[in-house]
Amino acid sequence: MTANKHITKSNQRGFFDEQDHMEKLSQYKDPLDFLNKHIPFDMFRTELEKYFTQGKDYSKGGRPAFDYVMMFKILVVQRYYGLSDDAMEFALVDRSSFKRFLGLGLTDKLPDAKTIWNFRDQLSKGSMVEKLFEKLDQRLHDQRIIIKSGKMIDASIVETPIQRNSRDENQQIKEGNIPDDWKENPNKLRQKDTDAKWVTHNGKDHFGYKDHIKADTKTKLITGYQVTSAQVHDGQMLDALTDEQQDHHQTLHGDSAYRSTENQQLLRKKNITSRIHEKGYRNKPLTQKQIQRNHRKSKIRSRIEHIFGFMTNTMHAMYIRCRGLTRAKAIIGLNNLTYNFFRIIQLKVCLKG
Repeated sequence: MTANKHITKSNQRGFFDEQDHMEKLSQYKDPLDFLNKHIPFDMFRTELEKYFTQGKDYSKGGRPAFDYVMMFKILVVQRYYGLSDDAMEFALVDRSSFKRFLGLGLTDKLPDAKTIWNFRDQLSKGSMVEKLFEKLDQRLHDQRIIIKSGKMIDASIVETPIQRNSRDENQQIKEGNIPDDWKENPNKLRQKDTDAKWVTHNGKDHFGYKDHIKADTKTKLITGYQVTSAQVHDGQMLDALTDEQQDHHQTLHGDSAYRSTENQQLLRKKNITSRIHEKGYRNKPLTQKQIQRNHRKSKIRSRIEHIFGFMTNTMHAMYIRCRGLTRAKAIIGLNNLTYNFFRIIQLKVCLKG
């Protein structure tokens, strides 16, 4: 009996045991620990609280169950590790590093999968992800982390679950119409994504959306983005991605998909120096000088591929589970924000080194 009491007492965990555990986590270079040290997430508090509390009266109680900044941080963790809502719910229970990042103790109440989904869905409806991205971008410019040394643009396909539609249904969707039997069956319509589209790239068919990004050539930080269905051609997004006020008197690098007479004129009008790759044609191949110029441009343009490489290999962000352009914009925007957070860490660690 005494022995059992002794075992029970020795197995009890106290405050210092938990502190030792957290210190051991830090020794393993927990990426979330770096994130907490270098990213002041409280900078988003005003925007989040204003958005979620507008039109609500909390004078009689009923305050939100979870802190808005903490919920936003959950979405960042979710995008970095590529977790579903259910997997995120389990990870919050299971992983000490997640709790530490969110400022949660062992006995604190945790949001479930539905709460996480609802929070993200509310963000998407108000275009809040775009506003939070702009907030970070402005801070980076104010702190002169981004010094306007040049920009580069590119796009990558973000796939979604394939829709099993008939040929006739796909044709109606392509024409901008919703099939009649879907209209008559709301449950079926909710399961369909009429915004995602098919595209053939490098001989392979893909279904989903595109993340069109503009990034700083020196820091490789994303400074702007647009989300479209996958079938939208890269070159069509040049105007939306560039801004005369932000990008004037800078060079802009991009592959030949962005090269056209109209786009070259557009860049001149915005006082942006084009470093877009030159394009060859069937009856007019590139000259040796053009090939050499493209090769020199590639040394800078290729840096943008590192961004999508991080999203693909580290974040597993090129496949998302959602339906509709509004929700896709929110998730892809969170991907871009999350990439920037971790890129900032890399830059700060390099500066210290």
